[in-house]
Amino acid sequence: MENNRQNSININWFPGHMTKAKREMQEKLKMVDMVIELRDARIPNASHNPMIDELCANKPRLIILSKKDKAEEVCTKEWIKQLRQAQVQVIALDIPKENITKAVLKATNEIMKERLERQKRRGIRPRATRAMVVGVPNVGKSTFINKLVKKHVAQTGDRPGVTRALQWAKVGDQLELLDTPGVLWPKFEDPMVGMYLAACGSIKDNILPLEEVAAWMMCTLCERKGEAIQQRYQVELDKDPYVMFERIARQRGFLMNNQEVDITRTIAIFLKEVRSNQLGRITWEEPYGNSQ
Repeated sequence: MENNRQNSININWFPGHMTKAKREMQEKLKMVDMVIELRDARIPNASHNPMIDELCANKPRLIILSKKDKAEEVCTKEWIKQLRQAQVQVIALDIPKENITKAVLKATNEIMKERLERQKRRGIRPRATRAMVVGVPNVGKSTFINKLVKKHVAQTGDRPGVTRALQWAKVGDQLELLDTPGVLWPKFEDPMVGMYLAACGSIKDNILPLEEVAAWMMCTLCERKGEAIQQRYQVELDKDPYVMFERIARQRGFLMNNQEVDITRTIAIFLKEVRSNQLGRITWEEPYGNSQ
């Protein structure tokens, strides 16, 4: 699946507001009991920011694999097994469509069970668990918080970089959430991480070499989801992604005045359709080993 592994994206994806967000997260961590980390179910390892391990140290953690409706179910179940460990619970959610409150409260109460029981033994009325919500851009943090508190308290948008300021939100009397901006990290050790994040829209398209990203996505999908590509676009498969784009352009009538194919428009439509599940569920990053 990891064809064209030499692909990489050389862009400046660590703007100033992310440096500020990291510093603010470090300061606020002292105020929370645990961390809720959202990851994209299509790329569970690539959407994990290594800085979170450094920042959160020994804080108990709940990993939520968001957008499970866009990922392959079998792969998501395997990722949950691989990511679960001591002090780390893992659940997968379709945040916009599911009733997520019960699942989240159950998981957070399980993680904080010892603290809650210790408070009860001391005759202390347990206070609400305080959790910091973290994750890379466009992974669904603000949608997650708004759904839990049942009102619009965090800005949302299907694009990275919407949330900038840190803000608190209450979930009944059991849980208090601290929202944080989506933070990427300065350098990707594995060049494929950039491709995975780009494929899922976690990096702004206007700073991406979209043609390279789309070409890699097309190669990967022809290899793993060839039938879906043929069914969606009604074209024969080819190993060359640019031959595929040309065939799709002609099939869809994406032609310019001189009858040359409009590659830019074709790529834009292709990216939009892949990201919106028009080709079905896709897990870009298949489960492997014990990754964290």
